[in-house]
Amino acid sequence: MGSQGGLGPPGDGGPGEGEGESGETRKLQEGRAARGKRRKGKGKGKAGAGQGGRGSGAEGKPQPPQAKEAAGLGAEAGERAGLGKVREGGGSVEEGARRIFRGDEGSAGARKEAKGRDNGKKEEWRVRTGQREEARPARAQGRGAQAWGRLAGTGAAMAAAAAEEEAGAREPAGRPAAGPALLRLPEELLLLICSYLDMQALGRLAQVCRWLRRFTNCDLLWRRIARASLNSGFTRLGTDLMASVPVKERVKVSQNWRLGRCRQGILLKWKCSQMPWMQLEGDSLYISQANFILAYQFRPDGASLNRRPLGVFAGHDEDVCHFVLANSHIISAGGDGKIGVHKIHSTFTVKYSAHEQEVNCVDCKGGIIVSGSRDRTAKVWPLASGRLGQCLHTIQTEDRVWSIAISPLHSSFVTGTACCGHFSPLRIWDLNSGQLMTHLGGDFPPGAGVLDVMYESPSTLLSCGYDTYVRYWDLRASVRKCVMEWEEPHDSTLYCLQTDGNHLLATGSSYYGVVRLWDRRQRACLHAFPLTSTPLSSPVYCLRFTTRHLYAALSYNLHGLDFQTP
Repeated sequence: MGSQGGLGPPGDGGPGEGEGESGETRKLQEGRAARGKRRKGKGKGKAGAGQGGRGSGAEGKPQPPQAKEAAGLGAEAGERAGLGKVREGGGSVEEGARRIFRGDEGSAGARKEAKGRDNGKKEEWRVRTGQREEARPARAQGRGAQAWGRLAGTGAAMAAAAAEEEAGAREPAGRPAAGPALLRLPEELLLLICSYLDMQALGRLAQVCRWLRRFTNCDLLWRRIARASLNSGFTRLGTDLMASVPVKERVKVSQNWRLGRCRQGILLKWKCSQMPWMQLEGDSLYISQANFILAYQFRPDGASLNRRPLGVFAGHDEDVCHFVLANSHIISAGGDGKIGVHKIHSTFTVKYSAHEQEVNCVDCKGGIIVSGSRDRTAKVWPLASGRLGQCLHTIQTEDRVWSIAISPLHSSFVTGTACCGHFSPLRIWDLNSGQLMTHLGGDFPPGAGVLDVMYESPSTLLSCGYDTYVRYWDLRASVRKCVMEWEEPHDSTLYCLQTDGNHLLATGSSYYGVVRLWDRRQRACLHAFPLTSTPLSSPVYCLRFTTRHLYAALSYNLHGLDFQTP
């Protein structure tokens, strides 16, 4: 009987075997139910029995504790589904066990999936953190690091992107593809339109975009403005004397000349009171001190000199009164009545007796030297090496000669005298014959000596002196009256003058080392710069300027005014 009961189907077995199996099943069900109740008290998740016992925690949150609770609830739901079918009597214990096993598999799958999601989130967080750390140095270097979130988290990729962006920045800005119709005009027409703009309008236009900024840097747009500005390197006839410097930059510095903004400094000092004269050539400054002429080189800023001179030119027994640079030569006039000829780049020096008294002035152009002296004569000399010291013409001026200048056409020269006679202190002489050509003016008061004179063009010249006036002469208009004059406000003697060939005029006064700037389109003085105080009052014996700096030689020092970086 026992064997027969053992061979029957599981639902129809003997009473002993059926009771044993049902008792084990009941115990298993009770244990599962108790564990399920304990888990219900800890978590509130929901499980679906139809998905193989798979459970989810608080709606997909990746935290590990919630994922564990979801896995536990999924297993419990699987067990309930399996045991419910056993209670209905539609399946056997093995099928219930299979369902329970599937529920365990479902809970294990849920745990693995939750753990995978959690690991994935952690890995993503690590990658993003690494990207931020790698991107921090690049973000501080430029715009290329702004796209760090879009790039892979590798330093090589971000470095390549930064290099590409730098290369793009170095490329010239192209014309914008979209924008106002003005930008799509041909450049020639746009140049014509913008040529009517003033300086402020061009500055605002340059702030619109990179292409317009490059376009407005064109010299053609600034040429008209520069010709109307002070000391911009353009002559009255439109000749550009500084073609290597951008016109826009010169216009910027010109505004400092107009407004009087500059930085003053002392370039050289000497112990004894002197009457220095100076000349500029390239990056060198030549200045006379006693009976020497010293050559100094400017430092790159142009506002200071190298303390050690490049060369020293000697030969006079007394002070050098005046000198000029011509054809790589220095032609000097001394108080010993001699003229010296020095080659700049060698030690060649020749001096010869020229006048009976001190030689006050000298000029040289076209291979011809002219000199004026206190002995009331002016003489003409050749510069040719084989004829040095041979006088071509001696002109009796009947007055002491203080200044002299040769015409740009090399056909005549003008003398400025002390005005102690009954004739004009300004007279023009023929250079080839030595004959008097004309007088300039006729209303000079006695003693109105001309201390400095210069040709600006073959038909125009400027003069200044003891009568405290700067006069502008145009030989085409009249030789009897100047066409323009400017009076020194403090009635001081004007020792020297300098012009930019256009609108700017600079003069040196006899008291307190006052340098004055004049706009020749106006009558009044534009700016005044006193360079000495009362105890050390000194005339300005000589001044020279470039488009960026002005240099003034006084009794005890050489002053510099820097208009580029005020």
